[in-house]
Amino acid sequence: MTRVLVTGTGGPAGVAVLRSLLKRADVDLFSADMDGWASGLYLVSADRRRIVPRGDAADFVDAIIDLCRTEAIDVVFSTVDAELPALAARRADLKAAGAVLAAPSIETLDVTLDKYLLAERVTGAARVPTTHLLTAEGASEPWDFPVIVKPRRGAGSRGVRIVDSREALVATGFDEALIIQEFLPGDEFSVDVFADASGRVLAAVPRTRTRVDSGVSIAGRTVRDSALEETAATVAAAIGLTGVANVQLRLDRAGIPALLEVNPRFPGAMPLTIAAGVDMPSLALDLALGTELPERIEFAEIANVRYLEDVFVPTSEILISENAAHDDGLDQ
Repeated sequence: MTRVLVTGTGGPAGVAVLRSLLKRADVDLFSADMDGWASGLYLVSADRRRIVPRGDAADFVDAIIDLCRTEAIDVVFSTVDAELPALAARRADLKAAGAVLAAPSIETLDVTLDKYLLAERVTGAARVPTTHLLTAEGASEPWDFPVIVKPRRGAGSRGVRIVDSREALVATGFDEALIIQEFLPGDEFSVDVFADASGRVLAAVPRTRTRVDSGVSIAGRTVRDSALEETAATVAAAIGLTGVANVQLRLDRAGIPALLEVNPRFPGAMPLTIAAGVDMPSLALDLALGTELPERIEFAEIANVRYLEDVFVPTSEILISENAAHDDGLDQ
């Protein structure tokens, strides 16, 4: 029996990974989050639920390593951006504790989590919108307005805004934590990509983002489109991807797919890709275990809509954590 720890199980990505791996009879699943109200905690048995520090806390990785050692964890899945670089930087320590981290390399994470470095890395391999740091020099470039201004780091469309003129761009204030990017007018697509240990892409599943809430797709459909699939595979090769990533593309004025960003983790809309025939969490577990993988995985065109689903548990089972407000009655 393979013992697997999934972190960040209060979010849709964590829940998607849990639901996938719960289907496997060969997995003993542990669920961890910083918040005792995280719904994914209650998808596993009570003795497999764990409260851990915040992903950006100084003691987070040590806590995960201790948990791996204590519970004889074989594989760790992290579904939170803030956790990934710190975990990947100590991959050897996790291995010494007996656990394999199912995540891209620290080099891949460093590039993908910085949109400016990502644009530099992929330029020349695939279509990338013109990108500059928000400096005086960057603002003086011959932009065709409007342009996009967004943080170099971050996800979920937070801090992204459209700027309509050079005057407004300069008035934004110069800040190298922000980038200026060419505005792309076409449709946006997310492509869930899975690459094996050699970087060979086994599946690239494009899907629409028909309805989006807080940066997460809540309705869409998978689409067979060779240009989208090939562009995503090219991006994956350029960043040295192994495992799972979500490549976000948008069509330019000529209808050519161009790179927006890469999320080097499981996306919140992963259930659609799984339902289409490509179970990436299960594949990622096989990759971590060294199990033989298929040469290529095809997918079906399918649509989804998402709804809120309740998980009911006795009040006595709700875990208490420092990172959430709890009803006083539960603290007694």
